[in-house]
Amino acid sequence: MKWLHNLLRGFSLTGALFVFQACYGMPEPPDFEETEFAPMSFSVVSHTTGAPVEGIRISGSAIGREYGMLSLGVTDENGKCLVRIPFRRDLSDPVLVFEDRSGNYATKDTTLADLRQREILIKMDPSR
Repeated sequence: MKWLHNLLRGFSLTGALFVFQACYGMPEPPDFEETEFAPMSFSVVSHTTGAPVEGIRISGSAIGREYGMLSLGVTDENGKCLVRIPFRRDLSDPVLVFEDRSGNYATKDTTLADLRQREILIKMDPSR
């Protein structure tokens, strides 16, 4: 008798989820036609030595975190990278992540509130 009760409870939950999705539907993917791109130049240096850091991957998103981060670029031997940051005016400020795949530097993230600033210096801390 308990298994019948559990089976009916499972069907009730499934039914409720079906009704919810039928009413609200699947979330819409972002409309990339409304997406704007802000070109920005980043210089990535070591916080301790001030030397340029090569190979830092820059990822970012302002489309909404549920759609994931987009890979925007990798710093060159001079620690520089020019990227085009996707953003939408009706959503939050762009979120950027600076990640060293070799593990020598700790991952850093930031939110850009002012998209008019075109050259940004990022200081990476050594990983512990």
